[in-house]
Amino acid sequence: MRGKKFYTAGEFAKKAGVTVRTIRFYDGKGLLKPSSLSEAGYRLYTNEDFAKLQIILTLKYLGFSLEDIAAMVEIDDIGINRLKTNLDLQLEMVKKKIKHMELIERSIMEAKNVIEEANEPDWNKIIDIIHVTNMEKDLALQYKDSRNLKVRISLHDRFSVNKYSWFNWVYDKINLLPNEKILEIGCGDGQLWKKCSDKIPEKAEVILSDISEGMISDARENLNSLKANLTFHIADCINLPYEDESIDKIVANHMIFYVKDRQKAFSEIRRVLKKDGTFYCSTYGLKHMKEIENLTKSFNSRISLSEVNLEEIFGLENGEEQLNDYFSNIEKHIYEDYLIIDEYKPLLNYILSCHGNQHEILKGNYDKFKKYVKSKVEKAGKLKVSKNAGLFICKKL
Repeated sequence: MRGKKFYTAGEFAKKAGVTVRTIRFYDGKGLLKPSSLSEAGYRLYTNEDFAKLQIILTLKYLGFSLEDIAAMVEIDDIGINRLKTNLDLQLEMVKKKIKHMELIERSIMEAKNVIEEANEPDWNKIIDIIHVTNMEKDLALQYKDSRNLKVRISLHDRFSVNKYSWFNWVYDKINLLPNEKILEIGCGDGQLWKKCSDKIPEKAEVILSDISEGMISDARENLNSLKANLTFHIADCINLPYEDESIDKIVANHMIFYVKDRQKAFSEIRRVLKKDGTFYCSTYGLKHMKEIENLTKSFNSRISLSEVNLEEIFGLENGEEQLNDYFSNIEKHIYEDYLIIDEYKPLLNYILSCHGNQHEILKGNYDKFKKYVKSKVEKAGKLKVSKNAGLFICKKL
């Protein structure tokens, strides 16, 4: 215990300004386990545990359930860099919550003023308040999506053998020229353009679209310092709000497998592409990251890191067949890379960030799973993980 400051539960609670009962409650829920136990069996906490408590209380304030908080606290490695990232995300969401509360305030004031002036309620105003209030759920969902996306990108950034990044590789294949108009559908938080900001021609027009208002908000914030000609639209790729034959190039980066009506999406993409336009569509193959999936299943065979097998819906093996009816001259390009992972925490973070059933299966067993992943990585020394991703380049028929 030398070199680390330890606090009893009472000291920890007093210093944090909460009750011992609160500390025990979060311990019982698996949210805030003590860092150590004294020889007499008393719970002992460290300064790092204050960071965990801060995260718990802030996420609770932002509207997360205790189950969500349990999973997200488990993700966190409370080092300086991770703490900074967490605080940045929380600050961003608190700012958005303030704006949201101001919107609720305005809606209530408008409804109140109508009643005072007309002496009867305007029921449409009351409905507006309900809609605005329900937006609170979107704030929590956006925080979770943005955070998980950063975790997954970080794993590739840190441990990929190919140091020429995926985003640079995709951008080079697109080869955006001056005066061209390009549309990205499902742009997420705009990472493609952030990573390749120095390559964007000044006279090119870049349109970023996503079905998620939260993602578009994140993209705006990520790219607000770029001098490029950028516009942002909330749009669904099965109903694109653009004129026929108005776009030179369209890119869909790892998102077509999420689209339920892909035929309608391909039809819309073809409609808005110019006669000589090009569609760039990336996806995964069947072998992508399978070592990680196998590792989780060796702990519990019921764990699946994806609600559906995305690569089976639209992947490198079957994507060309689906594109054939809408595009011509289809070329498949493979990005050569793999991961060498020698730290367990980033791998654990990645697993817990995936869109699968792992949180449901691991509920109450996060600590056991954490130790399992740690032992697997330490035993292997270096864990090799296959990457099987690529890009279809298609011309309009």
